[in-house]
Amino acid sequence: MSVELAVWHEPEPISREQAENVFQALRRGEPAAGPHPGVAAFAERLSGVAQAFPAYALVVVEPERADEVSGEVFAAARECGLVCYDPQRELVHNLAPLGVYSGMQMHTGDGMIVVDPDLRLVADAPATLSPQNPFTALVVFGEHFIQASPEITGYELEYKDSVRDLMFRTHVSDLGAIQQAFAEYATGDRSFLERHDWVRV
Repeated sequence: MSVELAVWHEPEPISREQAENVFQALRRGEPAAGPHPGVAAFAERLSGVAQAFPAYALVVVEPERADEVSGEVFAAARECGLVCYDPQRELVHNLAPLGVYSGMQMHTGDGMIVVDPDLRLVADAPATLSPQNPFTALVVFGEHFIQASPEITGYELEYKDSVRDLMFRTHVSDLGAIQQAFAEYATGDRSFLERHDWVRV
């Protein structure tokens, strides 16, 4: 089964639910998004991979190439002023707002790598944790990272301060607490460190 990624222009950040609705409407040929010069620019940059339509572009790749191509798609969409929707993960990559760490990366256990993820994606990505996606992490290389993994009764949450070589781990029962911790981390807020009981590892 092929992997699809769709890009189009949105004047404001949208939710993953809105992105799914727009994506399905565009596939049906409905005018759910307006024409934008970034679509043609994106398709030209990914010539041979992207199919261009008046209001959106669609990238279809085989699963074995998905990880390789998706990072290029995410970056090209941002540079062309477009959102990118991943219907397999049901995640949308908006242009803004971004976190406070330039170059921060998001890594997931199912192969997604995003440089400078927007804050909505930062909060949404942990919702995709599963046996098929065993971790989600935000990393500022050489400085610190936060990572969550699913457990039988909730989630394992880890935080590492690489500068001080300190790593902490805790158990969190609900997804909302994980999403809040990720959102705080991305904005430079460390309230999650005070809110949970941590074990040094």
